[in-house]
Amino acid sequence: MLYSILIYDVDEAVDALSPEEDAALMARHLAVQDRLRVEGKLGPVVRLSPSAAARTLRPGDEPLVTDGPFAETKEQLLGLYVVDCATADEAAEIAHSLPVLSGVFEIRPVRAFFPGGELTLADQA
Repeated sequence: MLYSILIYDVDEAVDALSPEEDAALMARHLAVQDRLRVEGKLGPVVRLSPSAAARTLRPGDEPLVTDGPFAETKEQLLGLYVVDCATADEAAEIAHSLPVLSGVFEIRPVRAFFPGGELTLADQA
């Protein structure tokens, strides 16, 4: 089953990183990605631009587009992994291995749909 691991943290904490600290954090992520790739568990991974670059669309009769992320919380969505795991516990173990500054991870089962059926990581090989 595919699971998303959503990475939430505080924009200000990420913005405060020096280029060297950011590179070290990304190197830790790349090490986890390398391990997951070898295990055949790694799907798409993205790092989002800062929340200040986000726009929110609220559909309706008169759609409203506003600047900033949808959620008004202390932590913002910074990025996500998609991993192929047998159980939610295995996905939680992977999340536990990911570096984080002070934030949290949200783990959810996901299904990717494409014309002709559902896609699995094995289909991408």
